[in-house]
Amino acid sequence: MSSRMAGAAVLRHLGPRLFAAEQAAVSGLTARGVMPAAARLLPARMASTAAEAAREDAGAKQHGGTGKQEEAAGGGQSKKAIVSYWGIEAPKLVKEDGTEWKWTSFRPWDAYTSDTSIDVKKHHAPTTLPDKAAYLIVKSLRVPMDLFFQRRHASHALLLETVAAVPGMVGGMLLHLRSLRRFEHSGGWIRALLEEAENERMHLMTFLEVTQPKWWERALVLATQGVFFNAYFVGYLLSPKFAHRVVGYLEEEAVYSYTEYLKDLEAGIIENTPAPAIAIDYWRLPADAKLKDVVTVVRADEAHHRDVNHFASDIHYQGMKLRDTPAPLGYH
Repeated sequence: MSSRMAGAAVLRHLGPRLFAAEQAAVSGLTARGVMPAAARLLPARMASTAAEAAREDAGAKQHGGTGKQEEAAGGGQSKKAIVSYWGIEAPKLVKEDGTEWKWTSFRPWDAYTSDTSIDVKKHHAPTTLPDKAAYLIVKSLRVPMDLFFQRRHASHALLLETVAAVPGMVGGMLLHLRSLRRFEHSGGWIRALLEEAENERMHLMTFLEVTQPKWWERALVLATQGVFFNAYFVGYLLSPKFAHRVVGYLEEEAVYSYTEYLKDLEAGIIENTPAPAIAIDYWRLPADAKLKDVVTVVRADEAHHRDVNHFASDIHYQGMKLRDTPAPLGYH
């Protein structure tokens, strides 16, 4: 028997089982093209999900509800429901004024009012050799950034935040692994550093509403993040006090950059446009807030991160571990 004839025989026997439509429980979904192809190949695996979807369809028809009616009731915002056997549903959240909460990257309880009264001029004077090295490294990195971006503050902020969000994630991850490995508490520092990383990422999401990066800026971010992540990872393993000091100085430079941004906004060189909606909800700004208000709260965040990282470095310099000192959770 040739291979072609053998293949034909196999298809005659297995074809109806592999490619035939499922039973009545899923026929409605299959007719509408909703049932994935994997369900036909793995009917036993998909049966629970399919049955659940069929029951939901039957319930919707019984109550006379349709997707179009739900969309109209929701103000024209179509929200495609996810059919799942696991019963996980996204909660419906509302803001303080009763309107719908539309952000999925953060929740109402993550929003806060930034303390803008913080001293933005504080500076840690380097005295030890590691501190001087950290300060020199950060200052040397600023020169090419100033030459590249000049007064394009929004684009500078995009790159700055892609870098600033790395140390908190790396530090939090390494402390997390240390806590697991040594069966010990972290003093809240895991959460504090991860909160810092998330806060920096929200800065990035905000400035993406102000400007979009060019292709060469994306390439620069890709290269910078790849180098900086690995360098900081190794640096934190070798000397956490040095790593935190570097971040402290980076945050000092971030404060300076946003101060220059504010100067150009106040001078009218940059248009003071309305604040992005995501910024208004995240920092609980007034509805009529402007870009200047956004830059002000972002600068305050950077000043708080400056303090936290210099504080963490000081703890190590005094011969203590981070877990021995309570982390400044919620310090913003």
